[in-house]
Order: sequence, then C-alpha cells, then structure tokens
Amino acid sequence: MDASKLLIHTTNSLNSAFARTDAIAGLALRLYLAPVFLMAGTSKLSHFADTALWFGNEDWGLGLPFPTLLTALAIAAELGGAILLTLGLATRAIAIPLIVTMLVAIFAVHIDYGWQAIADSSAPFANVRVDEATTKLARATRILQEHGRYEWLTSSGKFVVLNNGIEFAATYLVMLLALLAYGPGRYLSLDYWIKRRLMAGHTTPPTNV
Repeated sequence: MDASKLLIHTTNSLNSAFARTDAIAGLALRLYLAPVFLMAGTSKLSHFADTALWFGNEDWGLGLPFPTLLTALAIAAELGGAILLTLGLATRAIAIPLIVTMLVAIFAVHIDYGWQAIADSSAPFANVRVDEATTKLARATRILQEHGRYEWLTSSGKFVVLNNGIEFAATYLVMLLALLAYGPGRYLSLDYWIKRRLMAGHTTPPTNV
C-alpha cells in the first residue's frame, strides 16, 4: 500500500471510528449551554422592568427600540432554549434566536471592552483597559495585604477585575453555530428519535439529525 492509499485508508478509518461520537459531542454542547441560558433568562425575568429600561435607555443603556418586546423575546428565547437544548428538541430552530441574542450581546454590550471577560494582561488580546485594570488590581491587593485579612478574603478564590469583553458570548456563539451546523447528535436527542420515526419507512437511519 503506497503512502497516498495509506493516508486515505487511515483517514477513512478515523472518520468511521469517530462518526458516532457526535452523540456525546452534541449532548455536551447542549448541556453546557442549557444552564447558561437558563440563568440568563431567569435573571431577565426576575428583573423584567429593569432589563427593559436598560434595553431602551439611550444614555446609559443599549438604546434599542421596543425594549419591552425585545426583553420578552430574549426571555422566551433563553428559557425556551434552555429547555429545548436539554431535550435536544428543535435544536437547530432554537439555535437561531439564541445566535441572534449572542450577536446582540457581542455588538451592543461587550465589543467596546475587547476580547477578555476577565482582565489579565498576560493573556492574548490584552488591551489598554486590561493593562490598567491589572495595575489597579495589583494596587488593591497590596492595600488588602497591608490593611485587611487578605488570606481570609482570598480563601474562596483570588480577586479579579471583570473586563466584560466578548469572550464568553463569542464562545457561546461558536457552540451554537456548531449545533446549527451539525445538529444535536444521535441517540441522545429527541430530534434524532423524531426523525428516525418519520423515516421509519426508509432503510437508512438518520445520522446526526
């Protein structure tokens, strides 16, 4: 067997071996994202009036039109998305409004702060804001070490500065795009079994839905 045939054979073998792992990958993506959107939707629902005010205010908010309607739609997408992602039901359909939600979050809320969610000047994509935050955090740490119970204060974790960049929203966006492209995965999603039932008269079972 020459090198090219060996490469093709090896590639085909690997593809075959990993073909059915989409069940685990799809489930992992869905179960990772579901609590994220559950918490986001629950928070907006609990503070509906404040969220709508923030959506619509042009001075210190997002300045979006129809803020009450958009708040309701965001809550419906996030809470509905949490349920549907958990079940693997209508996965591609719910991924679309959730993708829109993430795009709004990225471009209306986070993009001005750069990439990083947590300020760390040693991490990639650090900007001036991050560098300044690192300096301020170092100063605050020294003050606490000199005048406070620093060991007790940091016993549950070290202090950080929230940079509020696009990092988390962009990560969730990429995960949703993967679900949109590849589906929820076989076996462990209702989409798979519904499609399998609908295709019962066909000889070829559904793949990743």
